[in-house]
Amino acid sequence: MPVEITWWGHATCTIEDSGIRLLTDPLFARRLAHLRRRRGAPPPPEARHADLVLVSHLHADHLHVPSLAGLAPGTRLLVPRGAPRAVPALRRLHQLRITEVDVGDEIPVGPLVVRAVPARHDGRRLPVGPHRSPALGYVVEGAARTYFAGDTGLFDEMAEAVGPVDVALLPVGGWGPHLGEGHLDAGRAALALALLSPRSAVPVHYGTYWPIGMDAVRPHEFHAPGEEFVRLAAEYAPRVAVHRLGHGESVRLEVAR
Repeated sequence: MPVEITWWGHATCTIEDSGIRLLTDPLFARRLAHLRRRRGAPPPPEARHADLVLVSHLHADHLHVPSLAGLAPGTRLLVPRGAPRAVPALRRLHQLRITEVDVGDEIPVGPLVVRAVPARHDGRRLPVGPHRSPALGYVVEGAARTYFAGDTGLFDEMAEAVGPVDVALLPVGGWGPHLGEGHLDAGRAALALALLSPRSAVPVHYGTYWPIGMDAVRPHEFHAPGEEFVRLAAEYAPRVAVHRLGHGESVRLEVAR
């Protein structure tokens, strides 16, 4: 049975597996604080429809309350443990069914099971969030095992913590000219790919948002990560099929299990 991945930009993807539709880190805004969307139109209304929404951590470009508020009433939402305490606006989204999860939790949704896995990333609500919540990745197990990494750095136990996967959605860049600790750039993402050894990979978290006024500052940092990941993945993990999608593009993957 095919699994379909659609990349809407930044870390926002739709995963369709076994008739179930999942949405990751929804961010539909044209502008977020000092960032503006520089490539790709905002996702169309149908992108907001999902059986389950996965939020990886509390940073505003991943847990974006206005985008969550636009989801259909009754949508189920997985958030890291402690998120409603750290982000009080979440508690006002009464139309959503919010479930807090931590590493190791398994959530059934129809024929799928979603497993929360660790990420190496600052999980606080920045800039000064006093309450810590874990940064998470998720593995969606159905016709395929699809790993959505959220935001994470490279760590030695990654393959063991994530487990066997068929498809990896890996961050390869960011929204500014510098990536801090706890992130994957194109090179580290290619090394992660070698550790995980999936059949297929899709680079995400790049080439969408950029700080206002910085269009002419190191523009290669905005445009290059996707192509650089493809190049380095061919070197470090040549058996993995890498699908670099444009905004709004989809890929259907046949997975034999």
